[in-house]
Amino acid sequence: MALSEIPAERHRQIAGLFTDRVRGTRSWDVPAPVEGWTARDVVRHLTDWFPGFLAAGAGIDLPRGPSVDDDPVRAWQVHSDGVQAVLDDPATAQRELSNPHIGNLPLANAIDQFYTSDVFMHTWDLSRATGQDDRLDPAFCAGLLAGMEQMEEVLRSSGQYGARVEVPADADVQTRLVGFIGRDPSWRSGVTQP
Repeated sequence: MALSEIPAERHRQIAGLFTDRVRGTRSWDVPAPVEGWTARDVVRHLTDWFPGFLAAGAGIDLPRGPSVDDDPVRAWQVHSDGVQAVLDDPATAQRELSNPHIGNLPLANAIDQFYTSDVFMHTWDLSRATGQDDRLDPAFCAGLLAGMEQMEEVLRSSGQYGARVEVPADADVQTRLVGFIGRDPSWRSGVTQP
């Protein structure tokens, strides 16, 4: 199924896949492909950084669930439902997000560009950490990779991405994206799901 071009629908699809991976996780303390992270830390990252970004840039406070340490599944669900409610709110069409680094953007577009894309990429991290299906939508991988390659120097200097991991020139687009964001596409946790 192709991903929607509408931010609210695309978030519903991408967050839905991440939710499936969260619910399928059997051990939260297994290592993840990000150096020093566990599966729990992948969820923590998404539930921790975005509320502050949204509050500072748009004055929106997302509901907070339990701590990721106490209940990562519920923490994710409350967070994800909160983001979806913002995107589904008809008033969002009139709102903007303001940020000193990116200027003003329509709120739905900002969420789509910065947050939903992050959820998409971290789906691979959680899937690999927990031995679940790690396949991502190839068309969205291609779009992200093309956009990110145009601003590679800015991305690398932000400290948010590791050094590019070289992959074969004929590698599929998901492998190229994973390598671009600093992950080793051959990384395995050793966990297998039934």
